Amino acid sequence: MDVVKQVKTGTTTLGIIYKDGVLLAADSQSTSAYVESRYERKVHPVNKGLAFTTAGVVADLQFILRLLKSESRLHEMNNGKVTTKSMVTLLSNVLHSNRYYPYIAAMVIGGYDDEPHLFSMDPYGGIGSGEQYFSTGSGSPLAMGVLESQFKEDMTEKEAIVLSKSAINAAIQRDIYTGGKKLTIAVIDKNGYREIES
Repeated sequence: MDVVKQVKTGTTTLGIIYKDGVLLAADSQSTSAYVESRYERKVHPVNKGLAFTTAGVVADLQFILRLLKSESRLHEMNNGKVTTKSMVTLLSNVLHSNRYYPYIAAMVIGGYDDEPHLFSMDPYGGIGSGEQYFSTGSGSPLAMGVLESQFKEDMTEKEAIVLSKSAINAAIQRDIYTGGKKLTIAVIDKNGYREIES
């Protein structure tokens, strides 16, 4: 009989649409059988108007980041500005084409074209859209409870930052796979991508 070793991973990431943009946030703990790192980067800019959060196997996520960055640059050279929706569609196609040997990755993707956009993506390429907030990772049920109870339409950037901190801190308190030494919070608006805290 084969013995399969289960590798546990965990994190908490989220995205929120606010009045003037989209916010992405994540903890920084990397976990397998133990805490491997307390400084893992989980919010990644793809270009100046698009970024995503990462939950899953680090090698798979690093490959996806390299792919999206190179495809974004190639598209911009050939066709001009790339849209959030086109990058989400590309990523969905890549993940779906590998569904029998999936990348172990879940993402929240945020972008700003003429308005803010927010999507979630599962390992098989399934796209979640139409929501004002998403969360992924082992601590997401805890973060979603805070988001559900405290989110309101047309929040300011400052209100979205406070809400993201509350949601991730709720996960840190109760999810043993969420933690780390820093919280990364980034916003994307008409001025592009910028990190508020890291």
